[in-house]
Amino acid sequence: MHDVANENDVWVFGYGSLIWKADFPYHERRPAYIHGWTRRFWQGSHDHRGTPESPGRVVTLIREPGAVCHGMAYRISAETLGPLDVREKNGYLREVTPLHFTDGEQAEGLVYIATDANPAFLGAASYDAMARHIADSHGPSGPNSDYLLNLADALRAMGVEDVHVFTLAETLEARIADDPRPV
Repeated sequence: MHDVANENDVWVFGYGSLIWKADFPYHERRPAYIHGWTRRFWQGSHDHRGTPESPGRVVTLIREPGAVCHGMAYRISAETLGPLDVREKNGYLREVTPLHFTDGEQAEGLVYIATDANPAFLGAASYDAMARHIADSHGPSGPNSDYLLNLADALRAMGVEDVHVFTLAETLEARIADDPRPV
């Protein structure tokens, strides 16, 4: 983990639920992006969108040369990292990364990444298998499908194209249309 003990404010980059669910205090919120990473629904969620017995699927970042991942950056007080660490405890660690803001400015920031070395990492699967998994998962923070669909809506509202998220959301929506039982 990155030590921020001597810093007053830090930037945190959100690429998943942090884009649309900022339930923490922040001083500033700005659209931003990072280079060399791509968003994937490859991380298990035992504590928010699933259970220990039946984890949901949430996003993490995977290294990909030339990739750009868009999200939202928050300037927060260093003490806000404690609650964020709890929120992101299920396999995520803080990494330092250069942030690029859409207005051309840059800053150093933190990002939470769950690598394939953590026990909750689920890895790649077909869109059909991931959509089925997401449709069937529910945790203390609600249905896993809400996480995916809220993320897709937030990215569209930002004008961001994300083939992985949008294809998975479309696959999930088709599955729901074919089987209208509650998810």
